Amino acid sequence: MTVQRVTLITLGVTDLVAARAFYARLGWVEHAESQEGVAFFQMHGAALALFGRDNLALDQGRPGAVLGTGAVTLAQNFATEAEVDAAFAAALAAGAVALKMPEEVFWGGYSGYWADADGHIWEVAMNPFWPLNEDGSLTLP
Repeated sequence: MTVQRVTLITLGVTDLVAARAFYARLGWVEHAESQEGVAFFQMHGAALALFGRDNLALDQGRPGAVLGTGAVTLAQNFATEAEVDAAFAAALAAGAVALKMPEEVFWGGYSGYWADADGHIWEVAMNPFWPLNEDGSLTLP
């Protein structure tokens, strides 16, 4: 068994219908396994789920818990700065909120940050020290 892995990322959302629409505007295709209360998106080697916050707290065994956001960053790495700019622009066009415009950063790469309507933070980045595999996946050097 491979222990060091993540197979599913679940984001708690306030309005599942609005969240589904936002990710669709980003170009993400909802998977047929989606149900009324949860949306699934197949990613490269993993899946993303959108789940109502109250239902997520209940599923976690914490009914009534207030689930927060912003303490985790989800990242998409790209091969070029132009791809980062295009992904950032697409997110804003889909309704994301710009947090930090893409720019050269102190560690030698290029990155920017945006948030979805529920405050989930996404980074789009190009790291010259972490070349992507041909299929777009990342294997740390």
